[in-house]
Amino acid sequence: MPNDAAFARNQAAFCGAGLGLRRSLMDELLANADKPDAPDFLELAPENWIGIGGLQGKKLSALAEHYPLSCHGLSLSIGSSAPLDLELLRNIRQFLDRYHISYYSEHLSFCSDAGHLYDLLPIPFTEDAVAYVSNRIRQAQDMLGRKIALENPSWYSDPGHEMSEIDFIVAVVERADCDILLDVNNLFVNSINHQYDPVSFLAMLPQQRISGFHIAGHFRESETLCIDSHGTPVIAPVWSLLESAYQLSGVKPTLLERDFNIPPIEDLLAELTLIRGYQNSHFATSIHTRRAVR
Repeated sequence: MPNDAAFARNQAAFCGAGLGLRRSLMDELLANADKPDAPDFLELAPENWIGIGGLQGKKLSALAEHYPLSCHGLSLSIGSSAPLDLELLRNIRQFLDRYHISYYSEHLSFCSDAGHLYDLLPIPFTEDAVAYVSNRIRQAQDMLGRKIALENPSWYSDPGHEMSEIDFIVAVVERADCDILLDVNNLFVNSINHQYDPVSFLAMLPQQRISGFHIAGHFRESETLCIDSHGTPVIAPVWSLLESAYQLSGVKPTLLERDFNIPPIEDLLAELTLIRGYQNSHFATSIHTRRAVR
């Protein structure tokens, strides 16, 4: 792993409430960089930025001067039957090193076979898949020189599962010795679609491995079907679930995802303020509790 002052500063600054970087927001993010309600960090998909130069590349470099960056990959396809894309991993490592990025996450799913499938598909919850995926994660971590945080995906079908979702996630992260990026909205969506208690699910996760959170909106198709869309504001039950996550594992860097129907930046910053409110409330409660038990 890189060991320089810029990397250490970025790692230390990766905290608070962050926002997913979209090209349409770059100018406004630069203009708002020094304001109190600006994002604490920005997250980007490295595949969308590797090799990008010109004006967009200059804007990214300028943003990196003002904001800590994290990366959330889209194409590693950790559950695919195809070999890992070693060239992609080398390019990602170069990108992470160039911008001194300490935090890299991906999806516990797959998106390729003979070619790219342009969707995140569920891995069968089986013991064989645990062994297979864990070995691939370890190989990827070795090449990147960093731990990977794997996101719990939303899933809608049951392709040959032999174990529960929670048992599969726990087994993979323990065997691979990787972290968890807990997508709170995905957890809520899955709890509706597959009829389980999300707080109980939360409590069964290895809390020490949760290194960050995602939060987003979704589309409610019916009382029993939610679609993970990232195209609407976060709703009250998802905020409540985030609060429960903070209570169980502590406050971790939390990213607001908005991929479609992107509103004015003021609306996004208002949601970041809500995240900070939950974080500050947890800190205040924790201090009060510690004082009470002295």
